[in-house]
Order: sequence, then C-alpha cells, then structure tokens
Amino acid sequence: MTEPLGARARILDEGDPLARYRDRFDVPDGVIYLDGNSLGCLPRATPARLEQVVRKEWGNDLIRSWNSAGWIDMPKRVGAKIAPLIGAQPHEVIATDSVSVNLFKLISAALAMQAEQHGSGRKVVLSEPGNFPTDIYMIEGLEKQGLAERRLADRNAMMDALGDDVALLLLTHAHYKTGEVFDMPALTKAAHDAGALVLWDLSHSGGALPVDLNGAHADFAVGCGYKYFNGGPGAPAYAFVAERHIEATQQPLSGWMGHAAPFAFSDDYKPAPGVERLMCGTPGILALAALEVGVDLIVEIGIEPLYAKSQQLSEFFRQCLGESGLDLELVSPHNPAARGSQLSFRHEEAYAICQALIARGVIGDFRDPDILRFGFAPAYLRFADMAEAVRHLKEVLETGEWQREEFRERAAVT
Repeated sequence: MTEPLGARARILDEGDPLARYRDRFDVPDGVIYLDGNSLGCLPRATPARLEQVVRKEWGNDLIRSWNSAGWIDMPKRVGAKIAPLIGAQPHEVIATDSVSVNLFKLISAALAMQAEQHGSGRKVVLSEPGNFPTDIYMIEGLEKQGLAERRLADRNAMMDALGDDVALLLLTHAHYKTGEVFDMPALTKAAHDAGALVLWDLSHSGGALPVDLNGAHADFAVGCGYKYFNGGPGAPAYAFVAERHIEATQQPLSGWMGHAAPFAFSDDYKPAPGVERLMCGTPGILALAALEVGVDLIVEIGIEPLYAKSQQLSEFFRQCLGESGLDLELVSPHNPAARGSQLSFRHEEAYAICQALIARGVIGDFRDPDILRFGFAPAYLRFADMAEAVRHLKEVLETGEWQREEFRERAAVT
C-alpha cells in the first residue's frame, strides 16, 4: 500500500474498538476476505463446539441428547437470539430450513390469510425486477399452481404499483447486487394502507445493519445464517412472523415438527401454537450448533458498532480508490446510510478482474453480468485490508493481469 494510505490505515486500526474481535475468527494468512456478504468467516469457537456435539452429544449420549442437550429447543433458542438483532421479540423468530423454503411458506401463508379475508381475487405478489432470483422464483412456483400472480415494478414506481389487488409486497431490504436499502417503514406503511401484507428478505441486512421489524410494523421476514451471522455454508435460515399474525399463519409444509404435539403421532395435523409452526422436518443439529456460535458472537459485538465500522470501512475503501487514481463505476448508493455492508462496481470485465484478485488472495465476488462486489464484514476486517486490496486492484487493472486466459474461464460457482 502507498505510505500515506498505509499510515492512515494503521491509525484507524489502532483506534478501532472492534479490532480485538478479528482474533475470534479464523482468517487465513495472506487473505483479504471481502466476501463475508456471501459466506462469513469461520469463528474460532465453531470447530470445538461441533466436536462437542459430534463426540459427546451424538457419539456418547446418542438420542438422549434431544432432551439432555436441548436439541429439540435449538430452532427456538437460536431464533430467540437472532430476534433482538432484527427488531423482533424472541417468540417471533425461528431458525429453520433455508431462505427459499421459508419464502415459500410465508408467501403461501400470506396469500391464505388474504384469501380468508378478501376472497380468492386478491393474489398478486408484488416485487421488483432484479430482486434475488429465489424470491421471484418462489412467487412463480405458486403462480403456476394458480395460487399467486406475480407482478414486478421498478423501485421508483413501487408505491404506485400497490393496487387493491396486491396481497403481498415481497422485497429484499438490502439489494444483493447494489446494496441499496429500501425504506422499510415507509414501504410497509404504504403496503398496509393499500391492504397488502409485507414480507422482507433480510439476507443482506440481518447481522450487518440495524433492522427494526416491529418498529416498521412488518408482517413477515426471512434471512440467512451463513453471511453476516457466520453460521457456515448452508447454515439454517430464520423466519419472523409478527405476534399478531402467528395464530392465523397456516404454512403449507405441514411437517411433523410444526405440529402442536409431534410426539403424539396423531393422524391429524394441528399447528404448534407459536412460531414453531413454521418448522417442517427434523432440524439439522450440527448446522444449528454452528450457527449458534456465529450468532452469539454477533450478539456480543452488537449491531450498532458493526454497522458504524462497516460504513467507515466502505468509505475508506472509496477514499483509497480515489487517491489511487481508480475511477470505477459505483452502482451502490454513494451515501453509506443508503446501502448495506458492501460496495459494487460495474465493469465489463468484472469476472476476470475478480478472478485475478482472488489469485492474489483478495477475495471479493462477481454477480452476472458485470458486477464486481466487495463485502465489508467489520468483525474481522481491518482498515489496512482496504488499502492493500485497492493496491492489488490497481495493479491488476494497470498491468492487464486480468486478461490472462485462466481468469476468463467460468467456474461452476461465480
């Protein structure tokens, strides 16, 4: 890194109140990890916790651990820990399944609630073009069954699209490509004024940004556990149902773990009285154990300090770009208060540039067709990482290193 930037980064790192938390993560030597918005780093406590579950709770105590180790309560327990981080009450959140599955459950539940109140004519699910694909695909799947009607509106026309046939507004709080953040309270109010329910996807905001679901009077929400909660690849997701809706929420995947008395083995389904009615099959205990370690760490650090440092990191990254003479097209909002914990740039050779950086140990990611995305997970990133990453980026661009053939070959996961 250039000395002025390097000196400034050292001063910022020395004054960073979160610097001590970096040692709580297993960040590989020689790696600048700017992809925590896709998969978080491994907390150092996770392997020991998994060893305990595997060797003692499973290996020694076997099936007794459903009771003795509290396995049966893990989805509720982890959900309750996530709840205050997203502005929810402990009994409104459950850790279960994947974001996609939880979207299907809650879209279906919202449509059923609206049909009960308004009849079958109100079944439009409104979202935006370019939302994360799984959100739109879930609407499409229900549309093919005749249960929903998909409608997409640009975000600047979203308010006007809230007609009296809209049953549900489904939006991602922080956009996965650009990081642009929706005004949750304003859009939720507009939807309610139009008679619609609202489902928020928190995949790129939960654990990174201040979220206040109950303050915004949100109806439903989903989020993932493997990004900012550092739960590991494929970690369980979480789902939120506002207290006022729990009793009326009838999800379509009526599996035995969502039953009021699963071990009564009744032939007839009766939903659990609380948010655990969103559960379906037997929960994955190893995955929940790993997620709980990550959630505990984020709870310990606190969302407000994390968000403050995230903004500082992204702004320092931009300063480094400017002082290095790099003029990339920023597609994220310039105002840090209007974006999530990431910066995204448009470049026609974004994929090759990303691969060239990864080869140097600077791990960001690419989003088709031309987005170079850098995530700022403040629990383990340093300001020195920002300056060093920009130095590598400048060299990759100025030398044409990205033009090498191996950097153009698309991998299965991009």
